Amino acid sequence: LEVRNSEKIILPGVGNFAEASKRMFASGIADVITDSALRQNKPLLGICLGMQLLAQEGEEGGGAPGLGLIAGRVTKICLKDPSLRLPHIGWNDVSFNGMKLFSGIEEGASFYFVHSFEMVPDETSIERATTRYGSDIVAAVRKDHVLGVQFHPEKSQKDGLRLLTNFVKGLY
Repeated sequence: LEVRNSEKIILPGVGNFAEASKRMFASGIADVITDSALRQNKPLLGICLGMQLLAQEGEEGGGAPGLGLIAGRVTKICLKDPSLRLPHIGWNDVSFNGMKLFSGIEEGASFYFVHSFEMVPDETSIERATTRYGSDIVAAVRKDHVLGVQFHPEKSQKDGLRLLTNFVKGLY
């Protein structure tokens, strides 16, 4: 009921894609979220696993459906540099590529990441910000009023708080 009555939705998440998907669909919250985002046009921000769950599917945990709000899939990060480790944990600079969600934040600011899987959007029309961890990884996405960030803004100090404020104020 709270999600249905909200003005905006933040979908946080830490954990396993398949398990989160299973619980979201079994509880019915997946339908509430997609209905709110698609039919009611409520702004939605997914954080970390919450961003990944916006995709059509994810391979973690043997594979599972996502919410299908962003065309694409979530795959394990493929590292070719043996000095890099998974999970990717720590601070990384983000290239915003003009995304309004990052308004008032200095280009290339660092945000805190903890993940082993990455979203790979299918459509080139999906706006995205990137970070470099061996190769370019999608750090944020936006399709209309559906947004996601792979990093944890709540752990990313003043720039993370600014990003959350931007979302609340409708800067996306």
